[in-house]
Amino acid sequence: MTYYGGKELAASFRTVRSNTIQAAEDIPEAKYSFKAAPDCRSIGQTLVHVALGPGIQRHIHGNRVADIQKVNFMELFQKMTAEEAKPRSKAEIVAFLKAEGDAFASYLEGLPEAFLGEPVTQMPGAQPASKTRFEMLLSAKEHEMHHRGQLMVLQRMVGLVPHLTRQMQERMAQRAAAAQPAR
Repeated sequence: MTYYGGKELAASFRTVRSNTIQAAEDIPEAKYSFKAAPDCRSIGQTLVHVALGPGIQRHIHGNRVADIQKVNFMELFQKMTAEEAKPRSKAEIVAFLKAEGDAFASYLEGLPEAFLGEPVTQMPGAQPASKTRFEMLLSAKEHEMHHRGQLMVLQRMVGLVPHLTRQMQERMAQRAAAAQPAR
């Protein structure tokens, strides 16, 4: 694993988290209670869920779990669900995203390559039967990207253009303007 180690994982996660924080900051607090459907998380609940997501990987790898069957997922999920249910203002959610993101990125930054290469046995019947710690830790970023996709749709539903879309539109407009012949 000489090309992508703990420092690279941390940098990549920081980029993803900073974009999530930007989305959280762009959405007005009055829209944090918006849900796409009754049985879905609200925007605010989704942001708290995203903030908590890396905690599972941090628990597994921070405790050097080598067999996933040894993790009490019911207990972890109960704690996460209780934490998600706590009422928070927009400012508190943004601060929570920042603090949890910084903590996880700092954790990733210090992980040695040998540790990232260690196998972790998955649940019986899972394919593959084991994954490296690297792959499992990378899943925290994948989880966040999944929910960021949802947040981008939610932003559109409440009348906002996501910041990454705005930035891309600005770049395209600049290129189009630069390509115009001089008059």
